Amino acid sequence: MGVMPSNGCVDAGVTPPGRGWRLAAAALLPLTLFGAKNESERRVSEVIRTPGLVAFWDFVKRDAASGRFDAYKGKGETHDFRLDALNYVRDYWNEGRAAGYADIPLLGRGPFGEAVEIRAEREPDFRPCLVIPRSRLDGSGLDVKGPGRSVSMVAWVARRSGNHAIAGIWHEGTDLRGEAGLAQRVERGQRQYALFAGLGANGGASAVHVSDNGAKSFGDKYARNLAVTPEKLKTVATAEETDQAWSVMGFTFDNGRDTVTAYLDGKATEYWIDEPQKHGFFKWPAQGWLQAQLRATPGLQEGEDPEFPEDQFYRPPEVKIKKREVVERSAERRVEVRTYEFTRVRVTLERAGGKWKETRRELAALRANPFWFGHDLWTPEQGMGGPFTIGRVIHSSRSVGFTGWIGGVAVFGRALTAKEMLRLARVGTDRTGALMPVRSSSARQQR
Repeated sequence: MGVMPSNGCVDAGVTPPGRGWRLAAAALLPLTLFGAKNESERRVSEVIRTPGLVAFWDFVKRDAASGRFDAYKGKGETHDFRLDALNYVRDYWNEGRAAGYADIPLLGRGPFGEAVEIRAEREPDFRPCLVIPRSRLDGSGLDVKGPGRSVSMVAWVARRSGNHAIAGIWHEGTDLRGEAGLAQRVERGQRQYALFAGLGANGGASAVHVSDNGAKSFGDKYARNLAVTPEKLKTVATAEETDQAWSVMGFTFDNGRDTVTAYLDGKATEYWIDEPQKHGFFKWPAQGWLQAQLRATPGLQEGEDPEFPEDQFYRPPEVKIKKREVVERSAERRVEVRTYEFTRVRVTLERAGGKWKETRRELAALRANPFWFGHDLWTPEQGMGGPFTIGRVIHSSRSVGFTGWIGGVAVFGRALTAKEMLRLARVGTDRTGALMPVRSSSARQQR
């Protein structure tokens, strides 16, 4: 059992004093069930008992020999998931200094007892992150790829700033020339899946990126298959403020249902983007939708790009109409808005020979959560594939990216249910729904 210090944290593994504790414990009853040795271990057990677990890093568990962060692993998983510190700029541009664990400070508390800080580094050639090299994860449960494979991730985060990567296998490639110039070690994009803090889709939100080819999509130079929440993460300015500002980000990719879904604090709120062709991010899948429509019409159509790759069309199912609204009507012309599962289409029909014929289809809205993704995750060729990283991903712009604290990352080799995602989001929360950080005893520091 643990006591409630003045800062609101639960000190796991500390013997509680007298009646004052009993009153506090009553308020914390949901946190002290199941007879766990201490609160942090009880929370860990809630995560690792979830079916399909591949790996869970709480940043408390460490390898006894090296001191590196290690993962709780799912049944049958034998790969080495210890985390190295890496400055990817040094690895790919041969610039900057090497990174070590000292460059990724600890908060001293977190959802499971600890958290790592991703800072806004001022040196343009220094972008430290935590990494599992491809050589140690290839063929593991983390290496989710190919037919029928699904994946889910949950991360406990206190955001300070930025909208970029939290964790995943998402090597954006170093074959694009950014402001820093072309890398010395040039590699194509090697993306599979990752969790982001919204990107340009909705900066500061919870977002999930997936890739079918490791590279670009919908005619852009970047990947654009993404689901995002309308809600945004809590934001803090200082470490002291994190105690009241933890968010639980997450996603599921359900291969059987062709859907990728973003979660924030256990909720996957439906999110539609009106006029996506005008949106800075979703204009790319909107372009993929338009090109698919034009290609389906005989002859070269106005606006059609004959070089647009067919495998990058955006073609969610548009068979079952969920809602139909007539917005314009005359004897010879009718315009209706049809809502399908993932798109809302403005359809123009004109009377010809006594029958109504579709003459125009326009994308009125696109569903950004869940997002349709009718592909398998990219399967790298032999000798290829990106690393699994936490805090940052390899990319040519070398921007600072997300800054803040990460207090846990869990990966599952299946699509978790909405109920399971909600249960994980509630781990460590009080009756008001606030996530209460804990200080862990030293007993779990090395195993």
